[in-house]
Amino acid sequence: MTGQPIPVIIDCDTGVDDALALLFAVRHPDLDLRAVTCVAGNTDVDGVVRNTLTVLEQAGAPGIPVARGAERPLIEPVRAARHVHGADGMGDLGLPAPTRVPVDVDAVTLLRREILASPRPVTLIPTAPLTNIALLLRTHPEVVRNIERIVFMGGAVAGGNATPVAEFNVWHDPEAAAVLLTSGVPMTMYGLDVFRQVVVDGADVQRLRGSAEPSLRLAGELLAHRDPATSGDPTPGGGLGDAGAVCAVVDPAGLTTETLPVEVVLAPGAARGQTVVDRRPRAGEAEIHEGVREQALVDVALGVDVERYVRLWLKAVEGV
Repeated sequence: MTGQPIPVIIDCDTGVDDALALLFAVRHPDLDLRAVTCVAGNTDVDGVVRNTLTVLEQAGAPGIPVARGAERPLIEPVRAARHVHGADGMGDLGLPAPTRVPVDVDAVTLLRREILASPRPVTLIPTAPLTNIALLLRTHPEVVRNIERIVFMGGAVAGGNATPVAEFNVWHDPEAAAVLLTSGVPMTMYGLDVFRQVVVDGADVQRLRGSAEPSLRLAGELLAHRDPATSGDPTPGGGLGDAGAVCAVVDPAGLTTETLPVEVVLAPGAARGQTVVDRRPRAGEAEIHEGVREQALVDVALGVDVERYVRLWLKAVEGV
């Protein structure tokens, strides 16, 4: 990329892979990280704020404003993923408490302020449940005019992780995801179908873990973290997870996308939180007999150039 950096705001629930996304965002020269907003998800919202401030401090980032957001979904109860990300949400690495503090406004206020103040339209990168973004869009719809695109980590075409069909971020707050999808903003869905594929080689993980530079060492430890449920996995590599969505903002050509109708299942039951992605080449029986229903069109990521994104992330984080 050439020219001015892309103004971005990350909305996150900083656990392990959100931290990898933040490390990349503050290091890549083509990104201007204007703010970070925090929401409950991988851990409680106060833990998310603490983790976010710690990562930014460890990365030597400038004074990027960080705000506390929603502490629970719009309707659902809080359901943290500490069983995956550790009791502290950051793999229980024993990181020091941050000396930085969040700003004295809430996440929605900060989002509105930074979006409207940006001289160029902002790209929003939610890597968490979409509660903050839904509250923003409903409370301050005027921000839409200065949002270039929303690239969100969420949803799935082929299958879920929170349930057999639902991905965690969308499942955690399905109503918020439905608000996002019907906002009319151009958006890219970076779902589980590509999320799971982008893995850093074991040799690179070990090199980072052995670095004398604290932020690189942190990156290596985060990549080496394993979900306790799959801790027997002998794979030496580490998944970039949410960081891939930020890579997709810098280098969208690394993704294979298709513009498809997407909707979220909001009804109670086994399918709640599923992103239904319509890949049929023609109208089905329901549409023929009952009429076509309105569905949001989303650029859905169906494939990813793994090597390209791993190189991109490593080059930025290592500063080479």
